Amino acid sequence: MLFGGRRATTVPLVTESRSWQHGVFLASLMGSEKTAAAAGTVGEVRRDPFAMLPFCGYHMGDYFAHWLRLGAISDPAKLPKLYYVNWFRKDAEGSFLWPGYGENSRILKWVIERAEGRAAAVDTPIGFVPPVDAIDTTGLDVTPEALSAALGVDPKEWLQELPLVAEHYDQFGGRLPGAMHEELAELTKRLS
Repeated sequence: MLFGGRRATTVPLVTESRSWQHGVFLASLMGSEKTAAAAGTVGEVRRDPFAMLPFCGYHMGDYFAHWLRLGAISDPAKLPKLYYVNWFRKDAEGSFLWPGYGENSRILKWVIERAEGRAAAVDTPIGFVPPVDAIDTTGLDVTPEALSAALGVDPKEWLQELPLVAEHYDQFGGRLPGAMHEELAELTKRLS
């Protein structure tokens, strides 16, 4: 299963979660940067857990708990892997690092190969990302450096993200499952 947001920095092109619970955590903190078409400051991150805020008819803390329960009552071997995608990562000049559109199928190819146990991955503090050579760039005008930047995990950026995630979680009060606090604490440890 893929969840995605629109971020110019911080979030890699694709990340595989460490577990079902970790995947729920990643989906719970996802968001997109506001554009000129959205109310608010351009570039400000608007959190949209699971990309479901406009559609969820009940409290998002309960929604997270529902996903966690699904994982708890299921055979772990039969659960789908969870991925977080970000087709919108940019370089310092503001150009997209990945061409997007139909070329996203190249990332989906890696996802399928991972699900089948045939593709390599790099363990990062936020989850598993593909090594540069695991993505087929045949015929693309994408340099290894640009792809590396698109897949990169900068611990400094993520450490700056942590207080924003904690602030995001505050809005759910006591209905935020403890597992989300656990995952945030574990991410903090891995980044330190």
